[in-house]
Amino acid sequence: MIFILTNKDGYRFYGNSLPCGKESFKDPCIGLLTAEQALADYAVLLTQLKKDFGAQNVPVIAFGGSYGGILSAYMRFKYPNVIDGAIAASAPLLSVVGAAPGTYFWEDITNDCAMAHPECVPKTRAAFLEMEMMYQMGSKGLQQLSAIFKLCNPLKNKADFKHLQGWTRNAFANVAMFNYPYPANNLPANPIQYMCKLIINSSIVELNLKGLAAAAGLYYNATSGNSRTCFDIYSDFVECADPTGCGVGSDSLAWDFQACTEFVMPPGSDGVSDMFPVLPFTLAMRTEYCQQRWNVTPRDNWTRINYWGPDIESSSNIVFSNGDLDPWHRGGFNSSLSSTLIAVKIEGGAHHLDLRSKNAADPQSVIKARKVEVANIQKWIKQTRHLKGKEPRVDDIYVLKALKEILEDL
Repeated sequence: MIFILTNKDGYRFYGNSLPCGKESFKDPCIGLLTAEQALADYAVLLTQLKKDFGAQNVPVIAFGGSYGGILSAYMRFKYPNVIDGAIAASAPLLSVVGAAPGTYFWEDITNDCAMAHPECVPKTRAAFLEMEMMYQMGSKGLQQLSAIFKLCNPLKNKADFKHLQGWTRNAFANVAMFNYPYPANNLPANPIQYMCKLIINSSIVELNLKGLAAAAGLYYNATSGNSRTCFDIYSDFVECADPTGCGVGSDSLAWDFQACTEFVMPPGSDGVSDMFPVLPFTLAMRTEYCQQRWNVTPRDNWTRINYWGPDIESSSNIVFSNGDLDPWHRGGFNSSLSSTLIAVKIEGGAHHLDLRSKNAADPQSVIKARKVEVANIQKWIKQTRHLKGKEPRVDDIYVLKALKEILEDL
């Protein structure tokens, strides 16, 4: 029995896996960065490992969350001869092929904030409006904004101000994904509620804005693990082809390239369906950016064709899990498509909560989701052995026993 965890840290161009060293993100090397190549890497590795260890008939289950969840499902789609089942947690498979509701991401963060406190959304809208009004004051307003947000480098122009807006919005995007019921990632339990408290504990105009600055600071302090004296918004947040954020460091370059060449990302915020400033990012804007940054033109239909888009009914043995607090959840499959393509809803769950360690604060919904996942893994192992006409190996029996104990412990 083999489990394979599909994530970005485990394949080419991410983490320390840089095929061409310092030249990895330049032509011609960058052209080797595709999900297709990554999947083939896994397939070749697994096939060779099974041969080396005489384990040709051993079942293989793929796991992954977020982009890793996408890869897990893709592995089952493309290599059913290698992967016998997949757990695809918080995998926005519909979103990346442009088949999800266009404005869902920022809308759902807004909804999370509304559920956290009824005053959170209007207060946040007001704070962003105050930012705009202060910017309109010219150099004096930029100085005030720089002081309120504790910026290391003062704002100088419109570009800096727009970046500050994006930096602030990015804090909400990440905290919404990490909105777990217990402390994690250097954030407090239920961090969206915490952000909202920082924002609503004010009544006068300037303090609304200070509350918003404190809310953004909550996230960026967490990324460094300590309370900072100032924030460098250009180091903390890098604008890219993914309005929801590419992260920082070399991994951000890799994801930026893939957002240009393979995956459709949610558009920017519109200030109408969501509580954020108007920061658009249309497909036309994406094309222009990608041509200038990487000298590539997005092929928006290719991923949909290559990885089936919404038409996946011919596949099998996949569990799709999504938490209703996760801003990505409407970008994935939220309804079961067959008895072997199963969707699990995790009420009160954020980004791939089910793949995290068990915690006393776990909602019952994630406990039930894990039971569904474990039960299906058990079924896939037995099914694979039966189809290959082989008796369960000793290690399979051990895994099945361990899975049974996990079920009893959940």
